[in-house]
Amino acid sequence: MSKIRIDKLLITRGLADTEKKAAALVMSGVVLVDDRRVEKPSESFSEPVNLRIKGEENKTKYVGRGGLKLEKALEVFHIRPTEYVCIDIGSSTGGFTDCLLQSGAKKVYAIDVGTNQLDWTLRRDDRVDVREQINARHLRPEDFEKKADLIVVDVSFISLKKILPAVRRLMKNDGRIICLIKPQFEVPRKDVGEGGVVT
Repeated sequence: MSKIRIDKLLITRGLADTEKKAAALVMSGVVLVDDRRVEKPSESFSEPVNLRIKGEENKTKYVGRGGLKLEKALEVFHIRPTEYVCIDIGSSTGGFTDCLLQSGAKKVYAIDVGTNQLDWTLRRDDRVDVREQINARHLRPEDFEKKADLIVVDVSFISLKKILPAVRRLMKNDGRIICLIKPQFEVPRKDVGEGGVVT
């Protein structure tokens, strides 16, 4: 009997709409087959498969896992972005952007150094202004119609120290910035161990 990949199974069973969302579920550790956690989206199984998602609260609410992280940060920092103009630096697939929109933001500038990563549902949303192949260090206030109420940052392979001076100029005086800190990009290279582990 032929085997089917777990990401395809998740789509077939209506637990995810896209391969990206299926992969995000697997990578977040909530996909179980016979109560054993599935480690990789490429793992294959023969039908019948006893497949389930651990905990209803782990259903994909956003286009990327980052949305859940930002949702928690907004809750902890008591920020309600209703009617906010926001900038998402390092938007990638759009987890942060999606979270901001679902939380009531009226506009989100989705900025990324890459291209074609933002989920299509966000790309065609009128509230999202997609800006690709943009290095955040070179952003200027005149690049935007208004200063931002809230800026969220999730970047890799660059220290926040290098982009925050430019980013701070983009927000209102009473604006806020939420940054996802990745220690492996904030310490000297000599302090980063194998696999990017900082000890």
